[in-house]
Amino acid sequence: MHYIKAKGILSAKNGMNLYRGCSHGCIYCDSRSRCYHMEHVFEDIEVKENALELLEGALRRRRKKCMIGTGSMTDPYIPLEEELCRTRGALELIWRYGFGATVITKSARILRDIELLQKINERAKCVVQMTLTTCDETLCRKIEPNVSTTAERLKALKEFRDAGIPTVVWLTPILPFINDTRENISGILDMCIEAQVYGIICFGMGVTLRDGSREYFYRQLDRLFPGMKERYIRSYGSRYELPSPQNAGLMELFLDTCGRSGIVCGNERIFWFLSEFPEADGQYRLPF
Repeated sequence: MHYIKAKGILSAKNGMNLYRGCSHGCIYCDSRSRCYHMEHVFEDIEVKENALELLEGALRRRRKKCMIGTGSMTDPYIPLEEELCRTRGALELIWRYGFGATVITKSARILRDIELLQKINERAKCVVQMTLTTCDETLCRKIEPNVSTTAERLKALKEFRDAGIPTVVWLTPILPFINDTRENISGILDMCIEAQVYGIICFGMGVTLRDGSREYFYRQLDRLFPGMKERYIRSYGSRYELPSPQNAGLMELFLDTCGRSGIVCGNERIFWFLSEFPEADGQYRLPF
């Protein structure tokens, strides 16, 4: 861990990352890509020591309330959050100033803040987003070794359901030859139905690899799935987009199941919902 003083905190689309780097160890992580210009060791977490001061200033200056997002680049509930509570501090500011919040995480640590997230949802709006990639707990521990397992995330999703907080699942990435099976996708979709999620974001069945993330991913394939790296290279070369050979059938399964279950699966519609701030009466309307 190391500290820096940040110059700003909110992006043009009102997103923020309180940390840079991650210790969850997901083998496919795009945030390792060189295009993001992370100059330090990825596991050496960069902490923006003045983040809460910057956030409070930004919220105080805003004339119009909006949704504030976190977690797009670095999970806000990495283990370090237990000690530093930067994410909780940011959520407290969001609640105090009457803004909405949407959080992306793989960690059940978010349950620590469920009462605070409920308060935000009651006053404005809160949406919790979680990534699910496999219904196999053993596989989950291999490809996402240092974070809550799928079963733990499902439990968290159901607790948010019971708390009246809408949830969205990111069904990505689906790794070719590893978790791109009908059994896996059906299992994840069954979990989403059980948790009564609002929507599922899916960009197709596959994974993207860039310079930086590709090298790390291939090292992990060598370690965990001997011979798999060579299969990837034969199949995809150095392509950015690596679609599963099963993409067409799995997408048909995904769209059909969501349609029958009333789960929103249009990415544009879900992103609209995530960014839409409540009406003046304080009640947001689901875009059904």
